[in-house]
Amino acid sequence: MKILGISAFYHDSAAALVIDSEIIAAAQEERFTRIKHDPSFPVHAVEFCLQKAGLHAEDLDYVVFYEKPLLKLDRLLENYVAFAPSGFNSLVSAVSEWSGKKSAIKQSILKNLKGFRGKTLFLEHHESHAASAFFPSPFEKAAVITMDGVGEWATSSIGIGEGNKIKILKELKYPHSLGLLYSAFTYFTGFKVNSGEYKLMGLAPYGKPVYADLIREKLVKIYDDGSIQLDLSYFNYCQGLTMTNKKFADLFGGPPRKPESPITAREMDIAASIQAVTEEIMQKMARYAKDLTGCDHLCLAGGVALNCSSNGKLQKTKIFKDIWVQPASGDAGGALGAALFVNYQLLNEKRCLKDCKDFQKGSFLGNSYSSEEIREYLEKNQISYDCHSDRNELMEYLAGELEQGKVIGLFQGRMEYGPRALGGRSIIGNPMLPDMQTRINLKIKFRESFRPFAPAVLAEDAAEYFDFDSESPYMLMVAPVNQKYLFELSAEETEILDHHPDLLKRLNIPRSRLQAITHIDNSARLQTVDKERNPFFYDLLRTFKGKTGCPVLVNTSFNIRGEPIVCSPADALNCFYNTDMDILVLEDVVVTEKDKRLQNSESYKNTFTLD
Repeated sequence: MKILGISAFYHDSAAALVIDSEIIAAAQEERFTRIKHDPSFPVHAVEFCLQKAGLHAEDLDYVVFYEKPLLKLDRLLENYVAFAPSGFNSLVSAVSEWSGKKSAIKQSILKNLKGFRGKTLFLEHHESHAASAFFPSPFEKAAVITMDGVGEWATSSIGIGEGNKIKILKELKYPHSLGLLYSAFTYFTGFKVNSGEYKLMGLAPYGKPVYADLIREKLVKIYDDGSIQLDLSYFNYCQGLTMTNKKFADLFGGPPRKPESPITAREMDIAASIQAVTEEIMQKMARYAKDLTGCDHLCLAGGVALNCSSNGKLQKTKIFKDIWVQPASGDAGGALGAALFVNYQLLNEKRCLKDCKDFQKGSFLGNSYSSEEIREYLEKNQISYDCHSDRNELMEYLAGELEQGKVIGLFQGRMEYGPRALGGRSIIGNPMLPDMQTRINLKIKFRESFRPFAPAVLAEDAAEYFDFDSESPYMLMVAPVNQKYLFELSAEETEILDHHPDLLKRLNIPRSRLQAITHIDNSARLQTVDKERNPFFYDLLRTFKGKTGCPVLVNTSFNIRGEPIVCSPADALNCFYNTDMDILVLEDVVVTEKDKRLQNSESYKNTFTLD
């Protein structure tokens, strides 16, 4: 059976192809169009998936959309009736969209998949999330929790997966939503909703949760089962075009922070407070799911499941023996979940747990380019390069350059599916150098300096460096850096870290031997690297450890602020030429010279043939 899953028309459109229970390919549309969080029909992602399998549209048996558009329209209309007439402007905006492309999704599928004669199916949004969480996991049986802003009506769900079936047991309904609550604070602190939530999470350790009790008292009632009830008089998302209103602003001492304006202690404390409340809600929901299902394992998906700080705290509670989080937990992952739901739940295909860590293939499900294709492209554009065909020699070279403080762009194998770069499309550096975090943030990523970087660590060495006894292959868990690697701080340094209003001043206090990946609260968003899922990156880490004694590297996504992660060699060259990156590695090809002809130029952005 050949099943194509599609998510589109909200944010992070994607396509995923499943053939006879195997995940063949999956990718987000933004990578191809270079439009961050591209919501359009995933024309290029679909084309890639089909090409990867050598298929045409007429070969597909099913195309499945990740949610039910008419049920979503029903919610929009009922929402307007509940808040009329104050919600008229938002209703006009929503209905305008839905009366166009969104209400004609089947026609969009047929238009963009010429020749397709199979069946078109529509799933509920949280069914797709739940399927994306459980079916690729390594568990025969598990509790399943999904959490996001809103699908059709559901905003969170608790279910159970066993064998080749999942069952939704409980749902929390709109307008009461943990995802929308967190997004309201994302908006209020000056970040962009549906993309800036991870910035709010990264800001949280700089503040104190001084508003947490106020949030619990005024904004959200939290029940023992993790369900919540919001006081909607403080929010504007039901009837307006913003997330919060004046009553919300008065509660926190003034209007929302303007985007790009200085971040103050208020925003830091607000971030810490909503993060603490989110962690409390997630843990209560997990305890209830444990009692409800009796399962030893937990699977997570939905946008809130990308909150790796909450995930790390949840893992630490040991409510469940182990947790598996879908790497593409947001709406992009709905495409994969939809395809897997049809494969197992509807077609009753047998789910055979292989002797492997999971079915996600390291989330390396995107496109790739051969060394021959890359060399041909570079020669065509007269770009100088060196070829290192001996793998061991390449590893020694890269490890040596990293030891010397060079920043390297890594373009290897298949592109990652989901928001995290895992060594396929990564920028890497030496975490022991005190200026590495600031250098990559300001001169390469061009992003906010307060944001920490993730450590990639050999799986077998993770417990040595971090207080963590599980695995985190998809960079979705935060864990403390072990005490023995932390520096003892002076009273003056502690005072600066705890109270100084200048983020850079606090950031520059050395906190550990791995300064570039240690957050202000001595935590790190770690990626454990094993040979089975990620052989190239594993070998590089081993070689770096052999040279330096350290099995850890800085790993951040290969992109600059505001752009998607690179997809093609042309994208990688563009990023390399226009930043202070030192070395670009495209498979076994190394580029070190900054060709002035091509800086700030479009001349090398030719279309690459997908393999």
